[in-house]
Amino acid sequence: MKPLCEKVIPDENSSWRYFRYEWDHMDLNWHYHPEYEICLTLNSYGMRYVGDHIARYGDYDLVIIGPDMPHGWQSEVDLNANGDMGPEVVYVAQIPAAWLHQIVNEQRELASLNSLLTHAKRGVLFSEETARKTHSVFIAMETANPFKRYILLLELLALLQQDSQQELLSSTLFTHGSKLDFTVKKLDKVIEHIYDNYTQALSAQELAKLAHMSTNHFHRFFKKRTEKTLTEFINQLRIAKACKLLITNQSPISMISDQCGFNNLSNFNRRFIQFKGVTPSRFRQRFSHKQRAI
Repeated sequence: MKPLCEKVIPDENSSWRYFRYEWDHMDLNWHYHPEYEICLTLNSYGMRYVGDHIARYGDYDLVIIGPDMPHGWQSEVDLNANGDMGPEVVYVAQIPAAWLHQIVNEQRELASLNSLLTHAKRGVLFSEETARKTHSVFIAMETANPFKRYILLLELLALLQQDSQQELLSSTLFTHGSKLDFTVKKLDKVIEHIYDNYTQALSAQELAKLAHMSTNHFHRFFKKRTEKTLTEFINQLRIAKACKLLITNQSPISMISDQCGFNNLSNFNRRFIQFKGVTPSRFRQRFSHKQRAI
């Protein structure tokens, strides 16, 4: 699935955009835009997609995403089906890259933000402690005038920059948009093909041809750019998709194995344990216990 380019319009009398969303359920909106995005998700549980990173998220999920990085969230319908949890709430700050780079470069006091912005190119997940602190900042933004919101934005960036538990998400350079590095375009093309065809048999020869490389060169190129072998990357994607299916429906595990591109059930079980540390049935059982506890 190709991501859609989203047009972001700044708020009136502002250089950037603040918004508070409220939903009963979040469908996957796989998209990108040239702005930085700080996103705080509350009262929601499901799957988070940032570039080639796929993982579960829960309450107080806080990330910053760099320009042109595809991303999206998909909440689990069953968790809110009984109506007891209330709506899912998402706070968003979308900041034009050129404007943010300009103020960081021109004001020495903001120089420490450069490392945060560099990491944001891959997407960054922050600790729950930081997420709870930013919640009050986002709440204050709701009723603030443009000048006060600007001050609060700097406070928000400072909280992110100070978090010592930052976790990088996507592989380096998995972005959409204008790029000067031709090899990045090749990598994006290959990864898009993998995402579109992960349920099928994928060969290094086929992907190398897509990138106009020899097979040996392609293996080295892919490992250098993603820090994973081709097999590791494909298996990680398939397991992430399998996790989503195990959580969202009650299909037999053998069927999920087939749907995610594994050639046999024993191979699926082996790979699942490798990446998740438990069997698929145990993973499903653990999550069903969490659902009943909520």
